[in-house]
Amino acid sequence: MAVAALSTVVEWYDFTLYLYFATVLSRVFFGGGGTSLALTLGGFAVAYLMRPLGAAFFGHVGDRYGRRRMMLLSMALMTAAMLATALLPTYGSIGPAAAWLLLLLRCVMGFSVGGEYTGVVAYLLEGARPECRGLVTSSAAAASEVGALLAAAIAALTVNAMDTPALDSWGWRIPFLLGAALAATVWIARSIMQESPDFERQAAGGTVPTNPLRHALTHHRAAIARGFAISALGSITYYVGITYVPAFLASASPMTEGEALWLSTAAALVVILVTQVTGSLSDRYGRKPVLLAVCIAAAVLPITLFSLMAGASRGWATVGALVLAAVGGAMSAVGAVATAEQFPGEGRLSGLALGATTATAVFGGLAPYLAQELMGRSGWPLVPGAMIAVVALCVLPVFLTMPETRPAPNRPRA
Repeated sequence: MAVAALSTVVEWYDFTLYLYFATVLSRVFFGGGGTSLALTLGGFAVAYLMRPLGAAFFGHVGDRYGRRRMMLLSMALMTAAMLATALLPTYGSIGPAAAWLLLLLRCVMGFSVGGEYTGVVAYLLEGARPECRGLVTSSAAAASEVGALLAAAIAALTVNAMDTPALDSWGWRIPFLLGAALAATVWIARSIMQESPDFERQAAGGTVPTNPLRHALTHHRAAIARGFAISALGSITYYVGITYVPAFLASASPMTEGEALWLSTAAALVVILVTQVTGSLSDRYGRKPVLLAVCIAAAVLPITLFSLMAGASRGWATVGALVLAAVGGAMSAVGAVATAEQFPGEGRLSGLALGATTATAVFGGLAPYLAQELMGRSGWPLVPGAMIAVVALCVLPVFLTMPETRPAPNRPRA
């Protein structure tokens, strides 16, 4: 379980590095100019559309042949894609073809990550004691944020350690080479993992579904819909409220690229702390009350927080970014366990692929691009906050009517 959680650090470092380096990559691969940042964020969005496909593929592997085999396969694919990205030619070398190659590799990474996160969440949930499932499963969200923290910190160090010509010429490759090396190391570590006890139960009892996707669609339609709603809010609070923030600050506030990245590093620390607290609260009070509290915060706070970040004061911008990060981290924590508990062990990964991962593709991958476009067209810097608030209000009725999934103290594990 420790290897599963820690290895998620590397997978998410590799995937989120692109967003933290968005302004640099817009120059290196898209030639700079007024539309280059929007095109770079569009590449992030397109790659996210591969996540449901990857989740369906890896979900089938995990539900049919085991969680361990699925996680080894996804990490191998991520390692290869990260190394290839580090070695890509730039716009200055081959012109627009550089951007297309980058997009292709981003799609491979999106395909890989599609199965990674749901696989780790299921693995941790199935190995945890019922009374601490929230805390243990939330470590997947914490580990992914550690990966994002590492990506933000390495990006900030790289940007601040060299001048722009050196950064655009060769410096941008360093964080991607580091990610490839870390991913290869984690693949070796994952080879010692044991299989999930829940999948071993299925194998021993002969209940492993032969067609996991069909099984999930036949028996768990309501759970898929609830997982979609939970993940929709979790995705937009995370990807608009946390990972999009450096690009927002660089374009809508007086902060420099380096300052925005350092603030994102601080925000990642807040998320890691909030994640564990929220997981514990969901074990004590239940998933539903915590979901409702975070949903209300997401409906009320973001517009004000983006207003603070768009202002002239660096101090208030810092407050806005850190509070917004706390909301996103809390939603990621309770969302991880709440979505996984919507399904029994049989077909769990495929159910998560159909519900949670599909929502992430729409409300995670497309949201930063849409926020940048709408903000540019309207001239209103509070568009990202309004987007989060609207999604929160839309999913609130689902949270109000959904059943509690926290195991009773004397209930055996599923």
